[in-house]
Amino acid sequence: MLLRDYGLLIVRSLFSGVTRSGLTILGIAMGIAAVVLLTSLGDGLTRYVVNTFTQFGTNLLQIQPGRATTLGATVGTLNTVRPLSVADSRALQRLPTIELAVGFVVGNAEVEGNDRQRRTTIYGTDGDFPSAFNFDLSTGTYLPQESGAGARPLAVLGSKMRDELFGDEHPVGKFIRVGGYRFRVAGVMASKGQMLGFDLDDTVYIPVERAMAIFNRDSLVEIDLLYRDSAPVDQVLAEVKQTLLDRHGVEDFTILTQQQMLETLGTILGALTLGVAAIGGISLLVGGIGILTILTIAVRERRQEIGLLRSLGAGRAQIMLLFLGEAGALAALGGAVGLFVGLGAGQLLHLFLPGLPISPSWFYAIAALLMAVILGMLAGIAPAMMAASLTPVDALREG
Repeated sequence: MLLRDYGLLIVRSLFSGVTRSGLTILGIAMGIAAVVLLTSLGDGLTRYVVNTFTQFGTNLLQIQPGRATTLGATVGTLNTVRPLSVADSRALQRLPTIELAVGFVVGNAEVEGNDRQRRTTIYGTDGDFPSAFNFDLSTGTYLPQESGAGARPLAVLGSKMRDELFGDEHPVGKFIRVGGYRFRVAGVMASKGQMLGFDLDDTVYIPVERAMAIFNRDSLVEIDLLYRDSAPVDQVLAEVKQTLLDRHGVEDFTILTQQQMLETLGTILGALTLGVAAIGGISLLVGGIGILTILTIAVRERRQEIGLLRSLGAGRAQIMLLFLGEAGALAALGGAVGLFVGLGAGQLLHLFLPGLPISPSWFYAIAALLMAVILGMLAGIAPAMMAASLTPVDALREG
């Protein structure tokens, strides 16, 4: 039997049962479309997280109170002999490999200004914050580098907070209240958008010591360090660790590099992407069962055709190849339709929801397509063997 004959017979078989073939192709297509769409969301989310973190720079270290435990978490201040302090931040700033050290206090408080009120996130920082995290000002100035009781009650508004309180008015020089304390607006930050669900524009920045007083804290939430480009990260880690050990006496802190944070998030998001791909793979299994069913029925309905082919000299192997070819064609057509639908659905989602991170993962798409074809061929083995086992006489008589 010529290759052309195989193709003609396969095509004729698919079109002879259009409804059954269409339903089987639909089952495979749904699985492929689910895999493509879900993995596009997972891969897009991974890229979004990486881009979000790297927009703040790549030479960053984060110091948290508490010794690291399993799963990369920290036990926090419950196991901290000596909490992180502003003095710790100042000491780290003096290291030769450190460019900037920024102490952080974060809380939520009521903000009043221009006869309006809004509850929002308050960041207690110092004057190096914009330089350390690549933030820009749209107007005015940032907080001056002051510490202790001498830190003036100045505040910098996020762009959204400025709009909510002052609208089109120029806020610099005006007064607001944060947690009941009076502050004068020194400037407004340029829009930075959101990071992992946190709106960086709906914020107010005040001196770190003032924030500690408002939130009744005697320690920092974390210290972030910007180290020099020329400094090896291992050397920076060693110097930072030794400085804090000298000050605290014990290792009651955790130092995280930006690479470690990205790797942890990448592992979590990778597992999520693999999980949603597995969910889509269930639909492929259903499609494979559909191929097994339709070919089993086809063998029973086409006994006369099989008997005729066998009587004309077609061998068992050729009959098997014919049915396996039909199984592969059904799976390939379903995979192609599913790939088109999955990519199209992703583009439509991105069109209607521009903020939704979607990035087609060709690795998962091609892997799903190959899996569909392989699964289709495996599903076709039993019917193909059933067809090949028929003798010409029995097939013609039963047909």
